[in-house]
Amino acid sequence: MQYNVIKDANKIIKRSPYLVNNPMDNKNKWEKVFGNNNPIHLELGMGRGDFIINMAKSFPKINFIGLELYDSQMVKAVERLKNQDLPNLKLINIDAREIDKIFGKEIDTIYLTFSEPWPKRIDEKKRFTHESYLKLYDKIFKKNKHIILKTDNKGFFAYSLETLSQYWYSFNRVSLDLHHDENPIPNIMTDFEKKYFEEGRPIYYVDAIFIN
Repeated sequence: MQYNVIKDANKIIKRSPYLVNNPMDNKNKWEKVFGNNNPIHLELGMGRGDFIINMAKSFPKINFIGLELYDSQMVKAVERLKNQDLPNLKLINIDAREIDKIFGKEIDTIYLTFSEPWPKRIDEKKRFTHESYLKLYDKIFKKNKHIILKTDNKGFFAYSLETLSQYWYSFNRVSLDLHHDENPIPNIMTDFEKKYFEEGRPIYYVDAIFIN
């Protein structure tokens, strides 16, 4: 997926009080970062931040961390957070492959919202639901493993259901059309999701858990 490059994006996000600089210094210390022992939910590939920001607003008793590799994407989130007070939200600008260096067993839920599907077989290992990533998540989940995934990509969704089930996750909820499900699922939309909803595209959803 191509993103517009924003001049001085890195400098802009570093000025934000929400950005955690040197996040690896906080491994096993995130309770101190937030000043409480509330559950910590992590979004990988937060993009422009619509989802994670609105989740933080909606659930003040949960701590949220948005991780994004591309600083030009994170700029949008930083701009939205100006003059807002969300003590339960932090942002990290780093590669998702580094998460085991940032967190100990501290994460309660991982959100994968409209992740890059990497449709070519040669790129399979880059998918956030590839076995290598699922093994990585094992290192940071606090106790039970809990992943919530949303995507508009049917192929990536089918692939994810397969890899999660092979990794012994069970499914609390599965929807092949989230916005028209007969039993509505509480949902906060991302930027991409709003666009896809207006276009009438189905959104695929799974809430997966592995109880130790």
